[in-house]
Amino acid sequence: MKAKASGEIRVLAVGDVVGRPGRRFLAGALPVLKAAYQYDVCVVNVENAAGGFGMMSDTYREFLGMEIDIMTSGNHIYDKKDAEGWMNDATRMLVPENWPPGSPGRGYGVYTVAGGVRLGVLNLIGRTFMRSYDCPFRAADRVLPELLEETPLVLVDFHAEATSEKGAMGWYLAGRASAVWGTHTHVPTADARILEGHTGYQTDLGMTGSYDSVIGMVKEPVIEGFLTQNRSRFEVAKDDPRLGGSIMDLDVATGKCTAIEGIFACAESLKQLKVAEQV
Repeated sequence: MKAKASGEIRVLAVGDVVGRPGRRFLAGALPVLKAAYQYDVCVVNVENAAGGFGMMSDTYREFLGMEIDIMTSGNHIYDKKDAEGWMNDATRMLVPENWPPGSPGRGYGVYTVAGGVRLGVLNLIGRTFMRSYDCPFRAADRVLPELLEETPLVLVDFHAEATSEKGAMGWYLAGRASAVWGTHTHVPTADARILEGHTGYQTDLGMTGSYDSVIGMVKEPVIEGFLTQNRSRFEVAKDDPRLGGSIMDLDVATGKCTAIEGIFACAESLKQLKVAEQV
């Protein structure tokens, strides 16, 4: 990654954290990545953080202790029973804006981050191969003007299944949002780039959790389910934890993304970053 220029902020976006193994790996990885990349803002998708499905209030507080600035989410965010009891007060966590009205939590916000910079963040969810949510494209059209009135810096986490829908959203918001990235599929894509000279884009950040797994879950029950068509109980996998994400530089005055790079960190690569910092 190039050196961050004057007048820019650097953002680390992290893909879906899966269960306790993902949380533990994230907690150990963030200080190393902070030292290596000197990022100013950290945005993490947390919808699978509690037992592989959903979030809980104590998990939210655990993330607050990791110096995470904003948490985004997706279709599993309400899987735990106590969601309504705490989400409306969770000011640093977002739920998809185009979820049905009346759901607890908020779908977007403007946050004051490092150096007093104002940063808008919008969370959306896709519809292709998913449920019949409200239109994410129209939701973006409705919210973006409000965010852009306060800051030229706007980030969008689009939690969607289809790469085509995520790609369409990237191009739809090109020139308007500073960055658009996809989450949900738990598989990192190698297409980090800048659209129309303005918008940083990556189709999917991947997940943060066990890669000795099937998208974060123990392999054998999942494979058995494909073989027999019988639904098996999912269990969060533990081995070979990795972090999927992206680093991007944003011009504070214009909102343009000037650089973006995908990250896929394992224990060995984090160790190498530590060594590099010490040289």
